[in-house]
Amino acid sequence: MAFLAIVLALAGAVFLAFGAQRQGSAVRAHTGGLDLNAAGFLRLLRHPRWVLGLVLLGTGTALNVVALALAPLTVVQPIGAIALVITTVVNSKDQGIRINRATIAAITACVFGSALFVLLAVNVTQQNHSVAVGQELVVVLLLVLAVVLFGTLAVLGKRRLNAFAYILGAGVLFGFVAVLTKIITTHLLDPNGRFLLNVPLYTAIAFLAAVGLGIWFVQSSYATGPPDLVIAGLTVIDPLVGIAVGITILGELQPDVETIAAVGMASAALIAIVGVIALSRHHPDVVRRQR
Repeated sequence: MAFLAIVLALAGAVFLAFGAQRQGSAVRAHTGGLDLNAAGFLRLLRHPRWVLGLVLLGTGTALNVVALALAPLTVVQPIGAIALVITTVVNSKDQGIRINRATIAAITACVFGSALFVLLAVNVTQQNHSVAVGQELVVVLLLVLAVVLFGTLAVLGKRRLNAFAYILGAGVLFGFVAVLTKIITTHLLDPNGRFLLNVPLYTAIAFLAAVGLGIWFVQSSYATGPPDLVIAGLTVIDPLVGIAVGITILGELQPDVETIAAVGMASAALIAIVGVIALSRHHPDVVRRQR
């Protein structure tokens, strides 16, 4: 099963990489490097290259879900970071961009930091941990605050937001989406047989709002930066936020965690985040846009 999970995760990384590149090039061609608006987004739904990217991203996500069902997070999650490397190579070939040393160092930091964080986190978190009603409500309230914050930024500071701001918002929102997906799945699998009736209305509304705003931030990041950043957000920031919420809010941390493990996780997260910031500043595509 582990071997099959690795193969599926690798295939998922390839689909995610090419999907992000296809959507990124479609948005860039459609907007001409300008900010994406609502009308432009609706027109993208009829753009063949963008739709192809959506299909590829959906396929990659589905493959990762199956891989996670067949093997531990420790095995699958670090493989997903390979999508960042593939996206960078594919995008550089497509756009005729030469990858500089700063970009290579940033990508290395992203992959190393996120992989180390996940490996350490899996060893200190409890498996099959039940979620209390109060914990679920706290997660929803925090997500509502995140939606209000990033939604306000998207409306009031639209022309002042850069690619990193968009992908940070997408990573945070989809990190919460991952947590709520886990909670909602638990409700759906409850043996009482009520399925969707088990899901609180406020949880469903918060989930849909986060997904919608997260998709908007991802598409806006395509218009303001390279697709590498999108994958960096979805494979670095998303897992960091999801695991952090699971540990701090849902109480998934084991009671006997050693100090060195906690320090290691914090250091790994910092390395990954610094990598994303460096990528948003020193990527050749970003530098070319600034000039």
